[in-house]
Order: sequence, then structure tokens, then C-alpha cells
Amino acid sequence: MMPCLVKALALLLCLLASGECGRHRHRVRRWTGTVETQKHGTSLTKKPPDVTKSRKPKTEHLLKVDDHDFTMRPAFGGPAIPVGVDVQVESLDSISEVDMDFTMTLYLRHYWKDERLSFTSSTNKSMTFDGRLVKKIWVPDVFFVHSKRSFIHDTTTDNIMLRVFPDGHVLYSLRVTVTAACNMDFSRFPLDSQTCSLELESYAYTDEDLMLYWKSGDESLSTDDRISLSQFLIQKFHTTSRLAFYSSTGWYNRLYINFTLRRHIFFFLLQTYFPATLMVMLSWVSFWIDRRAVPARVSLGITTVLTMSTIITGVNASMPRVSYIKAVDIYLWVSFVFVFLSVLEYAAVNYLSTVQDRRERKMRERARSQSLACTCGISHTRTMTMLDGTYSEADTNSLAGYTEDPMGLEEEQEMRGVSEKPEHMVVHLSVSSESTATKKKRSLRALNIIQNTHAIDKYSRMIFPGSYIFFNLIYWSVYC
Repeated sequence: MMPCLVKALALLLCLLASGECGRHRHRVRRWTGTVETQKHGTSLTKKPPDVTKSRKPKTEHLLKVDDHDFTMRPAFGGPAIPVGVDVQVESLDSISEVDMDFTMTLYLRHYWKDERLSFTSSTNKSMTFDGRLVKKIWVPDVFFVHSKRSFIHDTTTDNIMLRVFPDGHVLYSLRVTVTAACNMDFSRFPLDSQTCSLELESYAYTDEDLMLYWKSGDESLSTDDRISLSQFLIQKFHTTSRLAFYSSTGWYNRLYINFTLRRHIFFFLLQTYFPATLMVMLSWVSFWIDRRAVPARVSLGITTVLTMSTIITGVNASMPRVSYIKAVDIYLWVSFVFVFLSVLEYAAVNYLSTVQDRRERKMRERARSQSLACTCGISHTRTMTMLDGTYSEADTNSLAGYTEDPMGLEEEQEMRGVSEKPEHMVVHLSVSSESTATKKKRSLRALNIIQNTHAIDKYSRMIFPGSYIFFNLIYWSVYC
């Protein structure tokens, strides 16, 4: 009984399995029919083949990289290989007067032909690669002469592009930032123009192995119109080429990227020239201040001198320590001399005034003693001899109680006839008990002995401004 039951169950399982297989075959047949219907019907659901999944030879096999020795240049042992260069300047980042250098970012492109990299192509299209293939083939060893720092940008990957054409022509491009030296002449600073150059040259190959040239002449150099600098106006970019000789290795082709910069003057007018001019003009104010106001004139002179020293120090702090005189140095130091001379002018005025006052004091004392000896018999009368007509305020106040002697004019004429010195004047003042304000004013007007302005100040008011204006005319006509 049990064997029969087992046989029945096995038969049932076989029938179920055969039914599932039939249904699966029917689904497959139905799916295949649908696909064939889509192929013969419409092409909207047709997908292009994914070429990345197809099996193709590797790049090394296509370019035959492993079949050649790329440590040697193309056509090794034959004529020099020509390598064309063109440059696109992306930005001119900075110009440093202190370090005498500039920083530039550019796209550097090389063009040459290497038949070892030729390949067959039905479409005659080029192949483009990144920097990973550059390490496996030969590329020109171009470097920047007189460069201080340089690097290839690597964000997000190395900014290197290699394009190979079927006939073996190669385009090698990279994005570089370089800081190079620039020999600047500051003899006309800040009214100067600077010409800098970026120089390219092969490091190992002489002109017998590698001929470096500009691919399209002057058109090989292109710049961005938006390039600008805060202190300079970029006037012109141009290219040149020549041979460079090294005594130990030979002749090399060298390419030059030349550009001319003209400095903006307005910044220096505001920060240097105008303040220096105002300080010089401020020093002239002391010529109109009373010569007896010593604190006012001395403090004004010292302030202008210290301010000029600060301006000179600030300008030189941002400049290299060159051993020749710059244009701004001439202007600032001449201005400093004018300010310093104004201080010396007051020193001379003060000294001469002191000497003159001392001499007049002695002459007045001598004249007073002589006049008292000559008029000792006349009551209520004194005689004073005054020289030079210049008196201090104290002398004026001392004459407040005196009135004019009617005989003074005759005595004065007699003394002029005897001594024959017209600059001397003898005034007889009689002492009277009547002392009124009217007599005082009349006495002061008649004598006119108040003289507070020295002759040197009068001349300085004209000489100093005139000389400084003449200097400015010569300076700006020479350097502009």
C-alpha cells in the first residue's frame, strides 16, 4: 500500500513540474515576440549601444606606448624637433616693488609631432587624455627663466590636457601660476613705466635638438580684456624670441612674453605730493606771525619738519632700498629743505632782532647820558638820541609822560649838520606836569617808533613761495 502511495505522489510532482516549465516557455516566447515587434515596429524604445562596455584595446596598446622608448625625443639623432608655443594670459595677479617681481596665471600650450603616437582612425578624430598619460610619453621640458615660484593647478585634478591626433600631432596644455623676477627702474617713481618679461626655454635640449618658436607670431599671445591692476595701467603685451648662450652647455631658444605697465599717479598725488605741498605752505604761515611770538613760530616749524619726516619714512617703507635717487625723493627732500629753511629763517630773525635791540639799548643809554650832560642847565627838559627808528614796546611806554619840545626841530637840524648822519635823530622831550591821553597819542604818531616786523620776514614772504613755485614748474615739466 505504501509503495503505491509514494509512486502516486512522485507522479503528481512530475506533472506539476512539467506544467511550470510549459508556462515559462510560453512567457519567454511571448517576451521575445514583443521585442521583435518593437524592433520591426518603432525605434523610440531603441537604446544606443554603450561603447564603454564594449571591449576595446587599451590606450597604451592603441598609441603603442609600450613599443617605443619615450625617454628620447622624437627623431632622435636627426634634425631639431620644432615645438610651437602659444600662451593665453588668464590674470596678472600682483606687482611687487619691494621684491621686484610679478605673479601671472596663464595657459601654456605646446604643439609638436611625434610619429610614434600615430594611430589608425576611421573618423580621423583626435583623442584627449588627462595628465596620467603625460608621464608615459615624451613632452618638451620647457621651464620659466628667472622664476621664483611656480606650480600647476591641481583643483580638482591636475589641470593638464593632452590631445593626440591620428597623424601623430600632439597638443599639450597646462594651467600654470608663476612668480618671476622683473628688473625695475625706480629713477622716475612714481611717474614711471615698467617693462617686465616672462621667459620660456628648454632646460635640457639645445637649439640643435629642439627648436622652440611662437606658433602664430604675435597672435600666439592672447590676454583677457578684464585684466586690470590697482596701481598700473597695462599698456601692451607682445612676444619676442632670441637665442640664449650658456658657456657650459651651448645655445638655447628662448621665448619672451613682454608687457609694459604705466603707474597710476593719482594715488601718490593724494598720499604724498599734496600733503608735502600743504606742509610747505603751512611753514610759510610763520612769516606772518609776530617775531616776538617765539612759542607759536617754533612749534609751527617743528611740527612741519616732523610731518615731512613722517611722509618721507612712509614712502620709503614701501620701496626697495635702491642706491639711486627716485623722483619722489627729489620732491620730498626739496620740500623738506623748504620747511627746514623756514625754521632757520626764524632763528636768524630772532637772533638779529636780539642783537639789534641790544645795540639800540646801548645807544639810547649813551645818548641819554650825553643829552643830560648838555642840557643840565635847563629845567624840566631831557634829551634823547634815537637811532635807526626801531623801538620796542617798553621804549614806547617809557615816553608816555613826555611832550614835544618846540626847540627840538632846530636842535635836530643842528645835529644833522654837525654829524652828517641822516639816520640819527635827536628829539628833545620836555617833562611837564600835564599828561593827557591826547598828548600821548600825538607823541606816538609823531615818533612812529613801533616796528614789530623784521625785514627778513618781509622778503621771505615773497622769496619762499616764488622759489617753490619755480621748483614745481621745473619738476613737473621734467618728469611728466
